[in-house]
Order: sequence, then structure tokens, then C-alpha cells
Amino acid sequence: MRPHHQAPPSSSGNDWKVIASLFPFLWEHKNRVLLALACIVIAKVANVGVPLALKEIVDSLDPSLNAVVVLPAAALIAYGVLRLSTALFGELRDAIFAKVTQHSIRRTSLQVFRHLHSLSLRFHLDRKTGGVSRDIERGAKGISFLLTFTLFNILPTLIEIVLVASILLVAYDPIYALITFATVAIYIVFTLVVTEWRMPFRRTMNEKDSNANTRAIDSLLNYETVKYFNNEAWEAKRYDENLQSWEHAAIKSQTSLAVLNIGQAAVIAIGITLLLSVAAQQVSDGILTIGDLVLINAFLLQLFIPMNFLGFVYREIRHSLADIEKMFKLTEVDAEVVDKTDAPALQIERGVVRFEHVDFSYDADRSILHDVNFEIPAGKTVAVVGSSGAGKSTLARLLFRFYDASKGRILIDGQDISGVTQHSLRSAIGIVPQDTVLFNDTIYYNIAYAKQDASCDEVIRAAELAHLHSFISALPNGYETTVGERGLKLSGGEKQRVAIARTILKNPHILIFDEATSALDSASEQAIQKALGEVAATRTTLVIAHRLSTIVDAQRILVMEHGRIIEQGRHDELLAAQGSYARMWALQQKEQHSGE
Repeated sequence: MRPHHQAPPSSSGNDWKVIASLFPFLWEHKNRVLLALACIVIAKVANVGVPLALKEIVDSLDPSLNAVVVLPAAALIAYGVLRLSTALFGELRDAIFAKVTQHSIRRTSLQVFRHLHSLSLRFHLDRKTGGVSRDIERGAKGISFLLTFTLFNILPTLIEIVLVASILLVAYDPIYALITFATVAIYIVFTLVVTEWRMPFRRTMNEKDSNANTRAIDSLLNYETVKYFNNEAWEAKRYDENLQSWEHAAIKSQTSLAVLNIGQAAVIAIGITLLLSVAAQQVSDGILTIGDLVLINAFLLQLFIPMNFLGFVYREIRHSLADIEKMFKLTEVDAEVVDKTDAPALQIERGVVRFEHVDFSYDADRSILHDVNFEIPAGKTVAVVGSSGAGKSTLARLLFRFYDASKGRILIDGQDISGVTQHSLRSAIGIVPQDTVLFNDTIYYNIAYAKQDASCDEVIRAAELAHLHSFISALPNGYETTVGERGLKLSGGEKQRVAIARTILKNPHILIFDEATSALDSASEQAIQKALGEVAATRTTLVIAHRLSTIVDAQRILVMEHGRIIEQGRHDELLAAQGSYARMWALQQKEQHSGE
């Protein structure tokens, strides 16, 4: 049974770390942020002024206070202006800050995306694509919520609390300010305590949601395999198991939310009742006017309605911090293969490739290569053969520097590839992989991916050399035909020809053919072998082969077994040696003749 990895609880220290990581994005637009804050202050001052204007209007219309009742025109105009100002500056704040929020989301998402591409092949072999994509999606939404509501709800509400409490303390009995502060304090403490209690439910819910999404995407990507084995019901069952776990966590989250909402409503209701009871008594005693009662009631409504919303905002901010933290954890994964400081670009003169006593292990307890030592002379072809798991494809991964060798060195023209930039190294090498995976785009896009600025003629020429042009021309949409996710609309041979075409278009100094014709029929294989031979004629080439008939013309053939080179030489030399290569050749010749 595989271990289940529960998301670690978020601490306040991590929360501040997440918040601090967003400051650089805010600082890029500091003028907009300051202008938005100014709008917030103006809007809240205007909002607090509304009850004061309303008090003047009510008192002006009270016959018990005025012998002659006149229409309070100035107060009415002031009331309208203050109402308009509250809405106007609130909308201006949103408009000004929109660029800050969206730019921060864009920059953060791009930062995570770039970091994911910088990570080693080991990480991507272990990753769960559905879960990673959901983490990034929730993290981006969390940034939007955090930035917007922290500045536009928590800060304005705190400003309003201070303003209202100050007015009540200066203009009225201190009991009003005391009850207001006490209610706010109890409300905040209650919200903090219960929200912290609820947070594990939300984290569990997110974890289960990511697991369910991972299961769904993995199943859909392997649609054909599901169909081959009639396992639709099995996949649905496994998906539902993840959904059930999510459902249980979601129910706990929603139930605990009801507890929080009831408690918050009770605190506010008690606070408002106490304040209005004191105010009503003082109106009855002639200490306050009806306008004062209206003012206090309006203040309380303005104060506690956002306070109620503040509870929701705080909950969502805590949830957003958990989501952002999970996204940022992706950026904390260290890249296994990194360029050295001030690493130079690879300089290709002849293209000599040399493996010097190379050892490699994927894991400490899984050794793959042992003292591999060989050279590919400039412009020559060296082939590697051997049984599955012998370490042949690992040579290509090390040459591309998807991993660094555990021991030994790999040199190109005398330069240790671990000391040059990865970009220059990979620019110099082209590969036709055994398993070609294409982008869900057009055939033209997939060929031109090797050289984005290639002309249309260059792309077509590459397709012709790969014996792909006539096939493409026969399609209704030609080069604009979409290949489907992972190229599933094309056959294995067609996908491999696309890979060959884009490698030809890249025009690299060093070529790697990893079972490059394994998915082709015999006629197509012969034609493409000729094309590959033309392409490789002047290039340093490493051929990883299963069919020995495809590499009989190689200048040197290496035979690998259990990560070691056990034989090497030309085709005729190896046959004469009557070793492993000769046995493999005899076996394949027998299979070929029996197949005929």
C-alpha cells in the first residue's frame, strides 16, 4: 500500500512567509497601491459621515427640538454627496488596484511554471499532473483573494471601527465605545479560535480534491488502456473513492462553518441589543435626541455588517494562505541539475563525445551504469545495443544532462558538460525518442517546435526528409491538422516521423536516435533509415537500437548488459567474436525468417 501524504498544517510563520513573498509584486506598483489606499480612507471617512448627516436631518425635522421645522437642504445635499463618495471612491479603488492584482497573479503563476520546467526529470516522473495543476489553479485564485480582501475589507473595516469608536467616545457616553470595543474584541477572538479549528477540515478537503483531480486526469489520459481492459467501472469506482473522501471533508467543513456563523451572529446581536438598549434609555431620559438614536443605530449597522463580512474574509484569507502555500511549495523543490555560476556556453568545433568511467544511479539502491567508457568520434556513428534495462536510454538522458553522472565525466570536444550551460548543451543535441509525445496542436506546430522562427519552406523540407510530406498533403487540413492530446490522432509511425522531422529541422551538431524507427513498417523503415543516414552523415551520432539490422553500418557498436559495456566493435568483428552480439543477431535473424 502506498503511503498517503497529508498536507502539513500551516503555521502562522508560514503564513507570514507567504504574505512576505507577495510584497515584491506589490512594490512594483507602489504608486497604484498608495493611490488605492487613499481611496479607501476617503471612502471610509465619507461612509462614517453618512450617519452624522442623517442625525442632522432627523433632528432638523423633530418638532420637539425646533419651533419651526424647515427642510434641511444642506444636510440632505451633504448626505447625498457622502453616499456618492462612498460608492465612487470604492469603485475607483477597485479600478486602480485591478492591475496590481492581475499582474501579481500572472507573475506568480509564471514563476511557478518556469520553476517546474527547471526541475529535473526525476521530479516530473514522480509528479501527479492533475494535483499539480489544481494546486496552481487554487493558488492563483488565493492570491487574488488575499490581495483584494486584505486591503479592501480588513483594512477598511479596521479604519471604520477606529473612526466610529472615536466618535462614540468623544461625543457620547463612554459606555458606547466600551460596548463597541468589547463586541469587536469578542467577535475577533471567537472568529480566530473557531477558524483555526476549522482549517484542518479545509486542508483535508483540498488534498482530497487534488487527489480526485489527479485520478480523473490520469484515467482520461489513459482512455485507450481503460477501454482495452473494460475497466470503466473500476476507474469510476477509484474516482468515487476519492470523491467520497472529499465529500466527508467538505461536510465537516460546511458543518463547522455553520457553527462559526451562528456564534458570530450571536455576538453581533448581543452587542447591538446592548447598545440600542442604552441609547433608547437615554432618549427616554432626555439625554439623547431621536437623531442621536438614529446615528448610533446607523453606526452599528455600518460597523457590524462589515464585521460579519470580516469573519468570512478572514476565513477565506486563511484558506487562501493554505492554497498559496501549497503552490509556493512547488517553487521550494530544488532543481537537481543546475548550471554553475558563470557557466560558459558549450563551444562545438568537431563534436567529439566521450564518456569517461561514468557511473550512475537513479536511487542509492538502484545502480544503472558501471564504469561506462567510450568515445564517439566527430562525424561518426556509434550504436548501443542490449537487452531492456541494460542502461541504453540512460546514456541519452545523461548526455542531455537530465541527470548528472554519479561518477566520471561526459565530455564534448573536451568540455565537461556539467560545467557548461544546459541551454547551450541541449541546443547542440537533437533526439528522436522511442516514445514520441506531441503537443495537442497542429502537425505544423509540432514540427516547427524545434525552431520557432523556421520558414514554411524549412518545415516542409524537414517533413519531406522524414517521408512525412505526402501523408500530410493527403489530409483534409494538411499541416493544420491537429494531432490530439499526446498525438493520439496519429499512429505510432506517424508520430515518430514527426519527431524525425523536427529533429532534422533543429539541425543539431550531435544526434541521438533512441529506437527511432521502432514504430515503422519495413518499407517505411528502409526509407527513413536512408534519410537518417543522410542526416547523420556529417554529424556525431549515438544510435540506441533494438533491431540490429538498423545499425550494421555503424562505425562502432557497443553491447551493454546490466549497465556495463561487455563488447564493442564493428558488426563483422562482433559476429566473428561469437559473443552476446552474435547470439542476438542470430536470434533476430531467426525471428525475421520465421515471420516471413
